[in-house]
Amino acid sequence: MGISLASVALTLTGLHRYPIKSCRGHAVQEAAVEPWGLAGDRRWMLVDDAGLVVTAREYPQLVLLTPEFTADGLRVQAPDADPLLVRIPHGGALIQVRVSRSVVAAAPAAEEAHAWFTTAVGKPVRLVYLDDPTQRRCNPAYSQEQDRVSFADGYPLLLATEESLAALNDLIAQGPRAQEGPVPMTRFRPNLVVAGAPAWAEDGWRVLRIGAVSFRAVRACDRCVFTTIDPDTASKGKEPLTTLARCRRWDGKTWFAVNLIPDSPGAALHLGDEIDILAQVRTGEPLR
Repeated sequence: MGISLASVALTLTGLHRYPIKSCRGHAVQEAAVEPWGLAGDRRWMLVDDAGLVVTAREYPQLVLLTPEFTADGLRVQAPDADPLLVRIPHGGALIQVRVSRSVVAAAPAAEEAHAWFTTAVGKPVRLVYLDDPTQRRCNPAYSQEQDRVSFADGYPLLLATEESLAALNDLIAQGPRAQEGPVPMTRFRPNLVVAGAPAWAEDGWRVLRIGAVSFRAVRACDRCVFTTIDPDTASKGKEPLTTLARCRRWDGKTWFAVNLIPDSPGAALHLGDEIDILAQVRTGEPLR
């Protein structure tokens, strides 16, 4: 089980949802936990004409698109564009789309949504909705048969800690590209932000309970060029990848935050929820 954290007060200080994959997210005070992630998180996605996911890795301007939930869909805003209202599609033909290594059936939005996003992205794209979130398995190497995920890269939720971000920013300040730091937590797009743990303690967490919800921490999160995109301007830099490559590199990748799978979906998380670490290993044995 490793070193007990019973004397350490851990608190949930951030809850974030991202309605459309790669677009801007928003903070919430509470959120229901479903088997495939927070309710409403990454159920929408942009694809090209071949059905392949379109992300901000290639089109950083996506981070400037701001979706908000409405009673029957989304309201999306973009710089220098009229807002778009998108209804959840019902009853139409489904199309095959690919995200990461998965191929699933998704429901296309209305043609006006495709046209709006095509203009915003600058290439032909379609907006699709995952109407059946039970289709997509998590990576079987790190999950159980019943585990599912929405349009997130690989796992239902991502957790990061305030202390690890502070430690990373200290390292950036000491490095050759100090002028690019500090980086905000929004660079990493976590669903859950935790405070009260030593920096990098999450590397050793294996089972945790947040409020009424239990989670498995199944794998550390390897980071890509997405983290170098400024969420406010869509401009690209080199940090935090330069520093992560120097200080948080193993297995040929750079790492920050941990992926979670819920074991008690149906309950809700609330800001301020207490967190108990139920199983862990000693630090220095990061999730792989």
